[in-house]
Parts: sequence; structure tokens; C-alpha cells
Amino acid sequence: MTTAATYKFKMLTPNRTAFEGEVVSVTAPGGAGYLGILAHHAPLITTLLAGDLTLRTPDGETQRFRIGPGLLKVANNEAVVLTESIEES
Repeated sequence: MTTAATYKFKMLTPNRTAFEGEVVSVTAPGGAGYLGILAHHAPLITTLLAGDLTLRTPDGETQRFRIGPGLLKVANNEAVVLTESIEES
């Protein structure tokens, strides 16, 4: 059985770190539609709209969050979401 590649992922608001850890994938509400991020994704900076963000951890767990508008930066096998608000759903 092969193990899926992972990368570092953080979700930050002005007041707290809502998530920080290794993930297999993230699906986020981009300005032009939902986008998926896997390990070794090309560098990217994009706006995010308010909506549902889903991440999958290496143990197969899926976590869902409701985020406010913000930014997503992907570089060097790491992704960071900066947003006004995050609620776990």
C-alpha cells in the first residue's frame, strides 16, 4: 500500500491559528471557483471567497471549515490560508 504525499498546511486568522499540520489535500473556495491543492503544487497566490474549505489528513480524516474571504499562498510544498474568520463545521 502506498502512502499519499503530504505537505504543511496552516490556516490563520488575525486572532489565532485554526489549523497547523500535515495534509494530503485541501479544497478551497477560490475567486474563480473551488481549487484543489495536492503535495508539490506549483507556486500560487490567490484570493479566497467565503465558503467551505475541506482538508484531508494523512490518516484519512476529513475536516471541514467555513472560512471568510482571504488569501491562499502555496510555495515550497507548504500552503497557508489567511482569512478573516474560520469556523469548524
